[in-house]
Amino acid sequence: MSVLDLCDTEVAAVAVDASAAEAIRLMLSRRVGAVGVVDSDHRVAGIFTERDVLRKLALSGRDPEQTPVRELMTTAVELATLSTGPGEALATMIDRHFRHLPIVDNEGKLLGMLSIRNVLQWRIDDLSQELDSLEQYVANDGPGG
Repeated sequence: MSVLDLCDTEVAAVAVDASAAEAIRLMLSRRVGAVGVVDSDHRVAGIFTERDVLRKLALSGRDPEQTPVRELMTTAVELATLSTGPGEALATMIDRHFRHLPIVDNEGKLLGMLSIRNVLQWRIDDLSQELDSLEQYVANDGPGG
């Protein structure tokens, strides 16, 4: 399974020249905690998260409508690719304390935004299926059992 399969179907992203207010409105309308910030070729330039809003904007006195998102976004972005497995993505997110992980193609173009919620739901579903299989195995008491 590709990590892209775990993402929301439509990626939340804003242009690098968007305002912080535009990014926040998108986060609110999509009910997500982060948006990708992309250049004109749709390559990841940064990520703008709820933490960026709180740490860099909330008490700064800056007007979100007039503040470019590029001045507030996180630029040291850890990226996942289509070859990144869900388990590997989860380990990265836990180890690095990330709640969001952009997924990119080979040219760095944003394909999706993986959230910790997506990965944990995948893991819960996987464990539930495994438990169901084990319960069925134990319940099938055949001859000689």
